[in-house]
Formats: sequence, C-alpha cells, structure tokens
Amino acid sequence: MDEKERIGVVPDASLYHDKDTYTIEVELPGVHKKDIELEASENGFCLVAPREDIEYVGCWVLAHAIEPQKANATFSNGLLKVTVPLVESFEGVKVTIK
Repeated sequence: MDEKERIGVVPDASLYHDKDTYTIEVELPGVHKKDIELEASENGFCLVAPREDIEYVGCWVLAHAIEPQKANATFSNGLLKVTVPLVESFEGVKVTIK
C-alpha cells in the first residue's frame, strides 16, 4: 500500500436492527477487502479502509449492546455488511402520536 497522505472521509453507513440483530452497511467504493480494518466492541464499531486517493474512517456508537465476538462481516461490490446479535432482545413499546 502506498504511504502517501490520504484525505480522511467518513463513509455513508446505514444501521438498523430487528429485535435480535443489528445490521450495519457501509459504502466503501474502490476499497480492497484485504485493506479493511474493522473493530467492534459491546457498544459500537470503528473502521479504517484506505483506497488510492482517500481513507475511509469512522466510528459508530450503537443504541443497544451487541455481542462483538459473534459478528459476521462480508464485503462485495464496495459494500461492507456486518450483522451482529444484540446482547438482549429488544422489544419496544408503541407510542401513539397525537
């Protein structure tokens, strides 16, 4: 990998969950899978993903605790997709909007 200075860019990301699992999708166009560094903790995740001209960098804090040791990540066509189970199943209460 070239050691020239790259501009840091926060990538576009979508985070959503159902009652048992978080799904995190991060757009990383032009990045090679071997260059992605992804770390997860119980309350969030961070990534660094360089490409030739820029470096994608970002950290996200999650609203619910996850089990990082059970995370599953795939990368295809510039999209990183991470699924990870919640520590506890999330059941919300419906709120009536007036």
